Amino acid sequence: MQRKLIESLLEWKNSPDRKPLLLKGARQTGKTWLMKEFGKTAYRNTVYIDFFNNQQARNIFDGDLKPKRIIEELGFISGESINPEETLIIFDEIQECNRGLNSLKYFYEETPEYHIMAAGSFLGIALHHDESFPVGKTDNLTLYPMTFFEFLAAMNEQQLITAIEKEKPRFAALVKNDLSKYLKYYFYVGGMPEVVLSFTKGKNFNTIRSIQKKIISGYEDDFSKHIDIRLAEKVTRLWNSIPRQLARETKKFIYNEVKQGAKSRNYRSSLFWLAKCGLAYEVSRIALPHYPLASYAEPEHFKLYMLDIGLLSAMSGLDIDAFLDRDPAVFDHFYGALAEQYVLGELKALYDIPVYYWAREGSAKAELDYIIQIGNKVIPIEVKAEKNLKAKSLKLFIDTYNPQIAIRLSLSDFGQSNYSGCTIYDIPLYMVGNLITLISRHE
Repeated sequence: MQRKLIESLLEWKNSPDRKPLLLKGARQTGKTWLMKEFGKTAYRNTVYIDFFNNQQARNIFDGDLKPKRIIEELGFISGESINPEETLIIFDEIQECNRGLNSLKYFYEETPEYHIMAAGSFLGIALHHDESFPVGKTDNLTLYPMTFFEFLAAMNEQQLITAIEKEKPRFAALVKNDLSKYLKYYFYVGGMPEVVLSFTKGKNFNTIRSIQKKIISGYEDDFSKHIDIRLAEKVTRLWNSIPRQLARETKKFIYNEVKQGAKSRNYRSSLFWLAKCGLAYEVSRIALPHYPLASYAEPEHFKLYMLDIGLLSAMSGLDIDAFLDRDPAVFDHFYGALAEQYVLGELKALYDIPVYYWAREGSAKAELDYIIQIGNKVIPIEVKAEKNLKAKSLKLFIDTYNPQIAIRLSLSDFGQSNYSGCTIYDIPLYMVGNLITLISRHE
């Protein structure tokens, strides 16, 4: 499989200011495979330590945290020669060894010539519970589920990849039927590596759905394994409410959908846990779409999405016929929620930028799916599931706030128009991966 994050890992390897690297991300997103594959392709040899299964390795960190001693003993138990610049040292499931996590500070300060990567499925939680974590002493990257581009690469659809990579909309228009077909597949399959790998072997939709259900069940088992029973119950209720929340026309998160009479104060810790484990994405509303966006966020108003569109499809009980030959009266509304989930996942994985949404309440209700900030530009994004270019909320936003550019995502071809002094870019959903580049080339 191809993972775009490999490019960032190569930049880390070659950086003169390199620090030990923390690779974060939800369980089952492929962190272990990525680290091992990177070690195999970019280094002479790799020393892989799994703290979950290796008590001997954990014992090494019971003494002092002097890097030279640790490296010597790691070399002994692994049977590998550890050489600076030539060996990649991997600490997997590092949340199982707090002193191993803390040791990264000393590796950075005393032996920066060694290349060390660490990962953990619940690293986001571990960092917040460990007060001695070496703040500022590590580099950090996050691995998300596979993007649509990575999905196409796994399917060996080189022509479709080229149509997107070339950043020439006319190329994509030539194969748009195939791109739309694979986008529908992606809405069902999603980007969990195990699911995608299974799909490449035979496109058996029943098999991949069973794998997705197994992953979902595994996450729910994690709730009770890693947190106390009362919090685990709330996390499970909140997690299971996400498809219902997104099925509503107004997708603002409502605690009463989690449980009758539920209040924010009862579930904020559960929401925090899901978000920090990478299992859910919280998109806050902004009061005013002004630069910088973070200053205008309203965290008490938010929408909640899942980490993967395929898992959302599975939890919603949607079968493949709904995607390929769907009854519009039954499915089109939720298809819009899936389109939003897809766009958010692409923005997170490809650009790693904060994402917000905008809404106006009262008699003149309006809502824009996403607001992003590129440089000092605030850019509104409207998501349409089909070839629908009606844009009532977008035009109201433009009339009110006068942005320079706006984006409308749908299954329509690439286009550019002007409304009230604002340039509106119509970008096909399957080209979200080149969204920023397409805009910059046409400005």
